[in-house]
Amino acid sequence: MSATTPPARRPRADAQRNRDHILDVAEQHFGEHGVTGSLDAIAKRAGVGAGTLYRHFPTREALLAALLAARDDELVARREAIRTGSTDAAEALDGWLRALTDWASAFDGLPEPLRAAMSAEASPLALTCQGYITTTDEFLADAQREGSARAEVRGRDLFLATLATSWARGAAMADESSPASMADLTRTGWATTQPPCDAPRSVLG
Repeated sequence: MSATTPPARRPRADAQRNRDHILDVAEQHFGEHGVTGSLDAIAKRAGVGAGTLYRHFPTREALLAALLAARDDELVARREAIRTGSTDAAEALDGWLRALTDWASAFDGLPEPLRAAMSAEASPLALTCQGYITTTDEFLADAQREGSARAEVRGRDLFLATLATSWARGAAMADESSPASMADLTRTGWATTQPPCDAPRSVLG
């Protein structure tokens, strides 16, 4: 008998279909009710037992991590467009922070579990957050080398700022101008110089 480790078995087709269907339903449910929406209600809406849902996604954070992973390609595409289309490092950093703010606004209430994951290494969302903090550090380092971002600013803090801006978007007092105003306030905090008031905003943001 061979001593080599047998290859991992691929998920059964019906199990993969169940998983994909649960994700589709969860996307709709969280879109309607926010991230605190009932997991049991998602299972019922998907036509599966609660046990089936929890086998695929043991926790709410695991379900959210899978939903966000499905959006990775879109955010990566924005990141690459920002890198190739920006005229300078400050514009690139500003565009990336705006892209992160949009990403963290996918569902009402999403910024809170993302914030909590940053201090809980066991959370399935922790790796997701750390990956985007690393990317933020890269954009920030470019701007710092260029002299357009303050030396004491950290990528982790900018990531937290995008979560705060995403949260504010859903606040009862927010209006149409709130997202842009919050992004401009964030830029005021990290930039060494500010663009003229009449300067056009980057199309990448």
